[in-house]
Amino acid sequence: MKVLLTGDEALARGAYEAGVTFASAYPGTPSTEILQNLTTYEGIFAEWAPNEKVALEAVIGASIAGARAVASMKHVGVNVAADPLFTFAYTGVNGGMVLISADEPGQHSSQNEQDNRYYAQSAKIPMLEPSDSQECIDMMKAAYEISEKFDTPVMVRITTRIAHSKSPVALSDRIEVPFKEYQKDPAKYLMVPLMSVKRRVILEERLKSLKDFTESTELNYIEKGGKIGVIASGMCVNFAKEIFGDTATYLKLGATYPLPDKLLDEFMSQVDKVYIIEENDPYLEHWVQRCGYECIGKDIIPPLGEMTPDVLRKAIFGQELEGLAYDKSLVAPRPPVLCAGCPHRGFFYELAKKKDTLVAGDIGCYTLGFAPPFNAMDYLICMGAAFSAGHGSQIALNAAGKDTRVVGVMGDSTFFHMGIPGLIEILYNESNTICVILDNRTTGMTGHQEHPGTGRNAYLKPAPEIDIEAVARSLGAKNVATVDPNDIKAVREVLNDAYSKNEPYVIITRWPCVLKPLSEGDYKEYGQDLFKKKYMVDTEDCIGCKACIRAGCPPISVMDKKANINTEMCMGCGVCAQICPKTAIKLVEEGM
Repeated sequence: MKVLLTGDEALARGAYEAGVTFASAYPGTPSTEILQNLTTYEGIFAEWAPNEKVALEAVIGASIAGARAVASMKHVGVNVAADPLFTFAYTGVNGGMVLISADEPGQHSSQNEQDNRYYAQSAKIPMLEPSDSQECIDMMKAAYEISEKFDTPVMVRITTRIAHSKSPVALSDRIEVPFKEYQKDPAKYLMVPLMSVKRRVILEERLKSLKDFTESTELNYIEKGGKIGVIASGMCVNFAKEIFGDTATYLKLGATYPLPDKLLDEFMSQVDKVYIIEENDPYLEHWVQRCGYECIGKDIIPPLGEMTPDVLRKAIFGQELEGLAYDKSLVAPRPPVLCAGCPHRGFFYELAKKKDTLVAGDIGCYTLGFAPPFNAMDYLICMGAAFSAGHGSQIALNAAGKDTRVVGVMGDSTFFHMGIPGLIEILYNESNTICVILDNRTTGMTGHQEHPGTGRNAYLKPAPEIDIEAVARSLGAKNVATVDPNDIKAVREVLNDAYSKNEPYVIITRWPCVLKPLSEGDYKEYGQDLFKKKYMVDTEDCIGCKACIRAGCPPISVMDKKANINTEMCMGCGVCAQICPKTAIKLVEEGM
């Protein structure tokens, strides 16, 4: 049977067909849907982990115990998981283990571009790169065979276009792989220096065997055409074929570490000129040059962004496809904004009023607090850095004799991911940094996945709910306040209290995201009319002062010098009504 699947869906299907029994991940675009789809298959226990390091460590433990297991994460998540990855490359596996790295050329939803092909090279583990959904299934199954044959974890690397584009696949039945018996073997698995020094030698020997494999595997092959040569992997194979068609001979690389030198020699003997089509860094280009061949690569092809056909066509041939002519100045800019009814709006509205304040931000949809009309964020580094980096800023400002207060802002899922150690640092070192946890009851930016504080697991079934306020107090925080962020007065009062104290202060804003799938628990806690209220403008009372516009809420506009609210979009948070100086914004009564 053939069906259309995205790359993420196909990777999940490939893991299922390969007999995987355990999966762990932390959500992050473009990898999120992999684990979400794994929850739909019987025979696999799938879980959301607090962060990528924990996810990979759990998968490593499952592998050592004898199960086939998979961890999935976006490219920056591998940075978090790198510590256990490099050591597990030394120990090798018991049950097969695959790490899926979803890279994001073009930074559609990431704080940076990075090329995770170098992680496979640095960790000395084999890497596979599928170029469509069918290959996602096939290479997942191949990855487990390689993992167990060569006693190694395997990286499967995809990019955004593979993750989210659909192509036809043929489905197969699941292979029921028996658990491998665990044999106590400290020399293999217990990585103290005495053992790891010996495993380092074994790692190098393994690489030689893997090199022989990549030279002969059907995952790497030459597709004959003209005298122009093209070397590519992953989605870049498809991009290149749209540009060169059958005028080129292709070296299609599916197994990209270790790279096949002998196959490259054979390919180069068949072509006159070679283009290296790859996104991000010149990984393949440097390999070709190291092997003594001339090639055309990043000297003309951009080093950043996606290498889509239009980008390649312009870079290689200096051509662009004819398109519709239009006046670009007439296109209104549409910057991203906080959603109507977003629970972060009331907090940022009040924070923006605070003078002599530096705001350390974090990864999440609340990062939009940096934008107008709030302008309430000064810097963003990486996930979980708001508290720790904010602490460093506060200490430096204190040392300089400045009265500036630092406010670190992060979300609830981010707090569990990497924020707790930062809070510990602040409490332990008695910093007067103000820590804010915006608890919208979900992992919002990646599509509303569960986390340890939501009370539901990856299967949306009830799970223990870890109380953020209780965690903060257990760490030693004396000043902890939980507030409804839609209550402007309450937010103002708690911020004033935090600024008045020259010591650590934790503020938790707690209200559900308007887009999250609501549970009975949400209605029980917040009321049956949650997100059902509507507000309207009484034009008789409105003086056209535009104060409500400073809420930055999409339903609010100005028409004929009067405020107007699109009630179809309004989610009833009431922030605008509290801002209005003339009480011209009123709750729509039921039945009106």
